[in-house]
Formats: sequence, C-alpha cells, structure tokens
Amino acid sequence: QVRLVESGGGLVQAGGSLRLSCTASGRTFSSYAVGWFRQAPGKEREFVATINRSGSTRYEDSVKGRFTISRDNAENTVYLQMNSLKPEDTAVYYCAAGAIVGITTRSGAYDYWGQGTQVTVSS
Repeated sequence: QVRLVESGGGLVQAGGSLRLSCTASGRTFSSYAVGWFRQAPGKEREFVATINRSGSTRYEDSVKGRFTISRDNAENTVYLQMNSLKPEDTAVYYCAAGAIVGITTRSGAYDYWGQGTQVTVSS
C-alpha cells in the first residue's frame, strides 16, 4: 500500500510559478512510476507528466517546456515545477503511483492516487 499526499497548490497570476510536491509513504517508492494528472471543472482528468523508476519522463504537449517533473527517492517525493503558468492550467492536480514497466500516460495504469491540490491561475 502506498499513500500519496500532494502539496504546493495555490493561487498565482498568469506567468507565475508553483512547485507541487507528491510525498509517498512506503519503502518501495523508488520502484514506482509517478504521474501527475489534472482535472478542470467540467472536464475529464488528463495526463500532465510522468517519471518512471529509471528517471525517464514524458509530458503532455501543452506543458512541454514549462513544466518539469523530478523525483527525490531519498525523500520519497516527486516534484512538478510549473513555470509560465496560464489560466488554462487551472485545475485540481493529482499525483499517482504505479508499479509500471516502461512509461505510460494512461491513468488506469496507476494504482495509487492522492487527494489532489488546487491550482488556480488568474489572468
């Protein structure tokens, strides 16, 4: 069992930055892939970024060059650095973990989910 807790969300003006953290319980965190997903009001949850156990990363096209995902296994934490934020980035952001071989953007491949953190970008 892995418990995930997100933090770092908040209100920021367009062009600003936030860093989200996803901290996990459990000793085997380093063996999990971790992804960030987001859900805006009235929309389906969508993939944002993922990092696998080898450190390989993948991003949704609209965040490439603006968001960076990284992990610190010693701290059991994955980060999502978000720069040049836009109003369309406004959503609840969720982190998810899974014992995934390779790399995937499919939400169904992730077994454990956090409760989410709100990110609001004002124009």
